[in-house]
Amino acid sequence: MAAALVNLPMVQRLSPRCIRILGGNPGKFTLQGTNTYLLGTGHFRILIDTGEGRPVWIQALKETLAQENATVKLAVISHWHHDHTGGIADLVNAFPQVKVFKNSPDDGQLPIQDGDSFQVEDATLTACHTPGHTKDHIVFVLAEEDALFAGDNVLGHGTAVFEDLATYLQSLNRMKTLFSGRAYPGHGPVVEDGPGKISEYIEHRRQREEEVLQAMRASNSDNSRSWTAMDIVKTVYKGVREDLHMAACGGVLQMLAKLEQERRVRQTKDGWQLQDVKSVI
Repeated sequence: MAAALVNLPMVQRLSPRCIRILGGNPGKFTLQGTNTYLLGTGHFRILIDTGEGRPVWIQALKETLAQENATVKLAVISHWHHDHTGGIADLVNAFPQVKVFKNSPDDGQLPIQDGDSFQVEDATLTACHTPGHTKDHIVFVLAEEDALFAGDNVLGHGTAVFEDLATYLQSLNRMKTLFSGRAYPGHGPVVEDGPGKISEYIEHRRQREEEVLQAMRASNSDNSRSWTAMDIVKTVYKGVREDLHMAACGGVLQMLAKLEQERRVRQTKDGWQLQDVKSVI
């Protein structure tokens, strides 16, 4: 996670039918900024996500559309987080006829359900409900490229955070079967081998889980020691910057919850204990 980020231009054409426009909100968790994507080749385009509402984003979108002699027909939102939804008001103000689609829609928005299809000239998207990062998370398959707009379930750099690990892993396994080409992530550069990256994510989580269990087993011959999530973070993530430990702690808590469901650990008043060492070797 400490590796330097590659520089991404504010606006970049990624394929004949896909232009990425950054949200203008770089940061520790947003990387180079939130990716928004303009799709299609005709006058009417589809927009995926809207950044967090920075003026530089809506200005870049309007300039890009002017150059393309195009307008936004509809916008589809990957999930509710502010850095993906914050620009919706600016979008609607600039393009009053635009229709905004979102799973669990807010007032004035239209619903997205699993399997819904959206189409403009040379771009056909199919929505797939893939919770884990958030309950409402949606990814979109681009038929013309056999590609996937992965939202925040997959990033172009580093790994993603999640609300529910078991659900997230189920979604990753589903996503891997949806396409065979590129993954266009919610943050970071394009991932050329999308299914391969998803397999890496799944394996990374398996390795982290094993590291958590190894940490709890070392110096714990009778399984009696209780570990807090932060105890585990300081062991497993000792090479990660301390300002990222709280985020890692959330992930470890999710991992412990999954392991508890599998009866491999149990929660005590002081933290977490290994439940049955034979079941985790």
